[in-house]
Amino acid sequence: MEITIKGDKEFDDIPSLKSKALRINLNENIYGTFAEIGAGQETCRHFFRAGGASGTIAKAMSAYDKDFSDAIYGAEDDGRYVTEARLRKMLSHEMNLMENRLTRENNPNKIFFTYANTVATIDFAKQFKGHGWVGIKYQVEENGDYNEIILHLRFKETDARLQQETLGVLGTNLIYGAFYKYNEPKKLLRYLYDHLDKDQLEIDTINFSGPVFKNVDNRLMSLQLVKNGMTDAVMFGPDGTNVLPAKVFYKKNILALRGSFRPVTKVNMAMYEKSYNMFIKENKVDKEKTVVVFEITLSNLRAEGEIDEQDFIDRADLLCSLGQSVMISNFQEYFKVVEYFSKYTKARMGLAMGVSNLIDIFDEKYYRHISGGILEAFGKLFFKDLKVYLYPMLDAKTGELINSENLKVYPRMKELYKFFKYNGKVIDIEEYDESIMNIFSREILRMITDGERGWEDMVPEGTADLIKDYRLFGYTRKPLTLSRKRKL
Repeated sequence: MEITIKGDKEFDDIPSLKSKALRINLNENIYGTFAEIGAGQETCRHFFRAGGASGTIAKAMSAYDKDFSDAIYGAEDDGRYVTEARLRKMLSHEMNLMENRLTRENNPNKIFFTYANTVATIDFAKQFKGHGWVGIKYQVEENGDYNEIILHLRFKETDARLQQETLGVLGTNLIYGAFYKYNEPKKLLRYLYDHLDKDQLEIDTINFSGPVFKNVDNRLMSLQLVKNGMTDAVMFGPDGTNVLPAKVFYKKNILALRGSFRPVTKVNMAMYEKSYNMFIKENKVDKEKTVVVFEITLSNLRAEGEIDEQDFIDRADLLCSLGQSVMISNFQEYFKVVEYFSKYTKARMGLAMGVSNLIDIFDEKYYRHISGGILEAFGKLFFKDLKVYLYPMLDAKTGELINSENLKVYPRMKELYKFFKYNGKVIDIEEYDESIMNIFSREILRMITDGERGWEDMVPEGTADLIKDYRLFGYTRKPLTLSRKRKL
């Protein structure tokens, strides 16, 4: 019996890396392969050093040479090696070898797995910090169907050796979590950082699949990544699947709309449509290389101090049903959103917003925590090739139409605003519908909650039916369960 002393506090007892590897090695049924290409040849070492690896590791390999790698897994159409497609090929190829070479007659109780990664660490010039794809395909019972966990990471350290060691720790955590924490995927996510610090690496995409994860919504797992501080932003496409932001934004023109979208309104969609039509007509904008993203900040997902996950799914379903991509971010200020986009593209960007949002941008109180204050923030916001597309607003008291010409910013910011306006950084959306300008999400939500009629005409076509059919936003005061959520 464990001894406790008066005054002891509860805490998570994190197993050592050796303990994790040894527990797996000592299990007589867990058996698999390690395939690590590029710079990611560190995970297997932890299992060899722990002892007892002969009962766990069928094969460990590293096809570091590109020609050898192509000969084993086949060449990629885009000629790249650190990609999700490459990782999936590796997992499938190695698992097929396991199944073909080890007969079930001789190994009736074996639980097969294959762990793989394809990684590039920091380059010699230290300009590209490195990234990689890591995954595991595995069973939890003999002859069972296979499950998969696939993630993308970005290194933050500036030394290749340290990055390799970090990858080895992450891989060990992933394998251990896959076998012993699969019933608690949210905790599994947190355990990936055992013996690691968030200053060492960022996990910006993760996907779970297979029978043991049949009830897992990968969008909620993405939300956990942001909530836990593992990444600043995650993204998923119109079909509801997680996508890698870097892949979507790379060298693209980006038009972003920030809002609560609780629920999405006709004003939101009008703002999107009109700003998009203006954006693609810009000289530096290629329509074929333009991405539109609806962004929701983490603060907009909070209800009574906690993130309401069901509310998140409701908003995501509606935006996806309208064919939109959604990004969840940890960015409070607009300039941080632009900085984030700038990591992936140097092409022109656009922000579509309403008058009240633009006025808030010119409020100094939001920048007191920045050493350079509002000037530093604006330098980052407008230094890039960015334009703001402003949707007008009707003054509730006077009925006056407010746009970039007559909006009132704080007196000390007046000249600064005029500077950006004069230089074409703020452009009015001239096509608008005055009949919908008095529509606000909060009013629609109140009407839905109170059971009032009439809100159906304030949301995009088809959206009202979704809210009713799938009980979104408490329409019938009954929550929507994941098992009944709309198939995208």
